[in-house]
Amino acid sequence: MKIILCCYLILMMSVSALAKDISDTETRTDKELLPALKQSSEMDFAKTGVQGYKDLFNNLVGSKDLFNNLVGSKDLPKDENVNVYDVYVENPDSDKDLRLRIYKPVNKQDNLAGILWIHGGGYLFGVPEQDEMQSIRFAREVGAVVVAVDYRLAPENKYPASLNDCYTALGYLFKNADKLGVDKDRIAVAGASAGGGLCAATALMARDKGEYKLAFQMPLYPMIDDRFQTPASQENIDLRVWNNVANKYAWHAYIGDLAGTDEVSYYMAPARAKDLTGLPPAYSCVGNLDPFRDDTINYMARLAQAGVPAELHVYPGAYHAFEVIAPDTQYAKDVVNEYVKILNKALNK
Repeated sequence: MKIILCCYLILMMSVSALAKDISDTETRTDKELLPALKQSSEMDFAKTGVQGYKDLFNNLVGSKDLFNNLVGSKDLPKDENVNVYDVYVENPDSDKDLRLRIYKPVNKQDNLAGILWIHGGGYLFGVPEQDEMQSIRFAREVGAVVVAVDYRLAPENKYPASLNDCYTALGYLFKNADKLGVDKDRIAVAGASAGGGLCAATALMARDKGEYKLAFQMPLYPMIDDRFQTPASQENIDLRVWNNVANKYAWHAYIGDLAGTDEVSYYMAPARAKDLTGLPPAYSCVGNLDPFRDDTINYMARLAQAGVPAELHVYPGAYHAFEVIAPDTQYAKDVVNEYVKILNKALNK
């Protein structure tokens, strides 16, 4: 009887703590972003697994397989000023070709900037098409050829599969620059969340290998640290947005049992890099309710300390990937407009 009562009290305390976390998150969230938060489904991979969460999310949006259904969909955003097509390139790290989605301005064929775009999804899910409208905007408004990489996903494909795919995609962009009409001196790498982590890792690899010289990097609210040592990485457990529970699961899915140990390299988790000199200028942003808040702030500060031009915007009342979750809000539109502005400034000086 005592054991049952004890378990019941622990359960009630846990429920009470979770309710408090949800209440705190809602109180701190910007009013414009709050409705989208309330409509979001819980993200607890420890209970559901990745596929279970995908099923839950797909049921919520009425799709059998939302991400894969985007590939080849006739309902994707279109723009007559941007030519969009797929290419498949040999992948030295796999027996399957790597799919790259290309976005190229129609009215300008040469002296274009180049952008390698890396989608987010916790290293666990996602396809380039999830960012279709944004990539089209980059092509149209920045005057750039955007190469979005369909990298391999964890847990089926652990590190270094995704990073190798991103570096192969970067190689494609540089090696085919003349064919694509791209100026090799104006190529950037950019990505959000896990894509931001891969963006930072790709920039580090490009620096170390010395094969490709990047003009700019844009790791947006990047997933770059597996150690959970900051307040932000521990405080956010509202399961309706990316949270520390999902984050721990994803890191273990991506790099296995090495997560949190001294064996993790800075290609796995870029925050581990001790030397940030020689990296390209950088821009990042993060919401102040994002579990990656402190990791992002720390990384950008260290870039600046290493002599790398670095710009950071911290958005109040904003949770992780809010511009994706609440795209129709003016808050989100202003943020994406900022991405375009920053890329224009960096690549079209």
